[in-house]
Amino acid sequence: MDNSTKELLDELWLRYDCPDFIAPDPISIPHSFSSQADREVSGLLAATIAWGNRKAIVRSAQRMMDYLDQRPYEFVMGASEQELKTLNSYVHRTFNGADLDCFVRAIGRICREHGSLGEWFESQYCLRGDMRLVLADFRTLFFEGPHPERSEKHLSSITKGAACKRLNMYLRWMVRHDPHGVDFGYWRKIPASALYLPLDLHSGNIARQLGLLSRRQNDWKAVEEVMIELRKADPNDPVKYDYALFGVGINNQHL
Repeated sequence: MDNSTKELLDELWLRYDCPDFIAPDPISIPHSFSSQADREVSGLLAATIAWGNRKAIVRSAQRMMDYLDQRPYEFVMGASEQELKTLNSYVHRTFNGADLDCFVRAIGRICREHGSLGEWFESQYCLRGDMRLVLADFRTLFFEGPHPERSEKHLSSITKGAACKRLNMYLRWMVRHDPHGVDFGYWRKIPASALYLPLDLHSGNIARQLGLLSRRQNDWKAVEEVMIELRKADPNDPVKYDYALFGVGINNQHL
């Protein structure tokens, strides 16, 4: 990576990694809560439905929190069967009430067995030392209990070569200690250097324009390729450039 590309990335990161980024983005959902536990649970659920139009995603995620009585951690930990039945009418594109029920039950089980989502991710990273292995382990853990087979498509599989955009975005939210207050930085046992870019259509297109990515598909091989370049720009916090790539892409700006 040449100096001019790094300077441009740094300029774009500073432009988009700011409080104004929050409101129109799915990260506004965990920001609407004050406790870490609520933010961890609501963040995973919001990230899970984060594909398509951002305004629609945020509206659907806000509606999802209404289904959880605006107390996501308490709901996943202790909802009765009757309360869980109320989730059946939820729909966001292909994510429906059965999927929401599945995710609520799985998150609740993980929190009860491991203390919290954060405790599981931190302990598993300390054990494995590689976020790629943690991503695979989390999907296995998540679907250990009874669940509809259809729900599996809503948690990407790194072992099948998926880019895992939504999980990587969630991990960015929870791991990065952001000086500008967008990402939360709760999970301090995981270094930001271990994270991977939440690669999607927008960030992929801009990465190609900048010469950071040659692969056409937005899959895990593309994630690995672009991370080589982003780590050159900042080995300690490479995914901060998600703001640069995504910000330009979503706003249809020219480089």
